[in-house]
Amino acid sequence: MKPHPFVSLRMVGVALAAVSLCGVGACAWAQQYPITQGQRQTAQTVAENGVPLSELAPEAPDQYTVKRGDTLWDISKVFLRSPWHWPELWGMNFDDIRNPHRIYPGQHLVLIKSNGKASLRVSGTDAYGQTTVAPDGVVRVSPRTRSESLADLAIPAINPSVIEAFLAEPLIVNATELQNAARIVSPREDRVLISRGDRVYARGPSGAPLVDDKNKEQLLRIFHKAIPLKDPSTGEILGYEAQFAGKAVLVRSESEGDARDASGNTIVTPATIDVILSKEEIHVGDRLLPEPDREFSTYVPHAPTTPLQGRVVSVYGSSIVNAGQNQVVAINMGKADGLDRGTVLAVLRDGAIKADPEDAQKTRMKLPDERNGLLMVFRTFERVSYALILEISDTVRVGDRLISPR
Repeated sequence: MKPHPFVSLRMVGVALAAVSLCGVGACAWAQQYPITQGQRQTAQTVAENGVPLSELAPEAPDQYTVKRGDTLWDISKVFLRSPWHWPELWGMNFDDIRNPHRIYPGQHLVLIKSNGKASLRVSGTDAYGQTTVAPDGVVRVSPRTRSESLADLAIPAINPSVIEAFLAEPLIVNATELQNAARIVSPREDRVLISRGDRVYARGPSGAPLVDDKNKEQLLRIFHKAIPLKDPSTGEILGYEAQFAGKAVLVRSESEGDARDASGNTIVTPATIDVILSKEEIHVGDRLLPEPDREFSTYVPHAPTTPLQGRVVSVYGSSIVNAGQNQVVAINMGKADGLDRGTVLAVLRDGAIKADPEDAQKTRMKLPDERNGLLMVFRTFERVSYALILEISDTVRVGDRLISPR
């Protein structure tokens, strides 16, 4: 039984199309990743014309077996020069892959080269024991029944553990937003530092006391004072980054009693909260914001639709100015610049300025800027975004230039 020429790669088109940042058992909806019309058109064009051999990675192997621990970004890099060009991979198997967001350990990829074009086939048995296609194009049936959680098997586009913690931590606020939030007013005992397991007391902003909702547990995030994020080029303040310190749960509501002090002022009873997580030392005066609903975000790595230029503003969670692979940086572009989740940008290292050593005039030269790596935006605010460094040749520094990847 012969398959269609573009037989199931049920996968690598599969999704560099998506990063599913979800835990075990949380991915029942993982088959519903978004596919833009532009990505679909690209894939269809590739399906009709094939992938030129020049678009393949220089050392693209003839065969590759998907294994646990792989990410789709890495697998795409195995075959393509530009790993965010997942629609091309999908197009290599377009007739067989109607939903490209599937990839499982155990699938064996075979690279087929013919007439200056490339295609992929899948050979072997996937993680579900389903029959796939051998390199000779013959389907070998091997009945098997197996049931496992999809969340255990799905291969994400990047390693979720390197990014998930940052989805709730960084918060960009304006100059007054954090000042007007609820705040810690006192520890239970006379102590300076507060940590996990401590009970403390808090008050809401004026006119909005902290009130316990009896129907559900109310979680709060604790932040230190926000620090300004300045544009490296202009010095303009783009926003204020609130420093995440921990989490707490509201135990008892704030209330206003009938008692008054000697001056006749009303005596209030602050809300009671218990600290359940402390990333850093917590202090009186730290601000409290409601814990948002957890988002199981998906990401479609893609180049910007228009040419962009920006700069690295800061390295998150660190006082140093250099960052390596899998670290998070803030950049001076956001929703106002058209950035969204999954936008891939190239990092440039500015060329050094030197004098021509054999020129009597010692003419000054600026060496060309060179690409240093790639990063992917995963959280956006109006004028600031957070991005994960996907690959890097040298360290990323505050002030490094960012452009649309070629």
